Amino acid sequence: METIRLRIAGVVRESIVDGPGLRHTIFCQGCEHACPGCHNPETWDLQGGETVDGETLLQRIPIHPLISGITFSGGEPFLQAPAVAGLAAYFKKLGLNIWVYTGYRWEDLMNRMDQPGYRELLSVTDVLVDGPFIQSLRTTSHPFRGSSNQRLIAVAQSLDSGAIVEWQP
Repeated sequence: METIRLRIAGVVRESIVDGPGLRHTIFCQGCEHACPGCHNPETWDLQGGETVDGETLLQRIPIHPLISGITFSGGEPFLQAPAVAGLAAYFKKLGLNIWVYTGYRWEDLMNRMDQPGYRELLSVTDVLVDGPFIQSLRTTSHPFRGSSNQRLIAVAQSLDSGAIVEWQP
């Protein structure tokens, strides 16, 4: 793997709440959205957390046959899109599905495709959970979302069709 450096807040191994199946979740450090009521405000500081290289991170999250996917959450993964894209591509080659949580809306990302790594990250993402957390729309009845405004977007199908295609389990 090429040298990848990523600032992370932490890793949760074997999660069942950040996408379907058993998966590892990598919490990226740094977020400028600052959503009131955010579940992870400790990830906001752009200089917080720790910087790790890809090899070190891979040692922390051993892949075994029960792991079905990797989730990148945050913080905001798109603030480190080139590094996240590189890691996601590596995991994708192992046959794992990739979920990315972002405070950006799909429409905002489409308008920012010229930003470094955005296109590459989206190209290896299976499902994008988009939109800011909105405390007044907090939900526990919508799987894998914190607030009801957030969408589960099937990325490849959405890019192909030019319109949002919601992910279906």
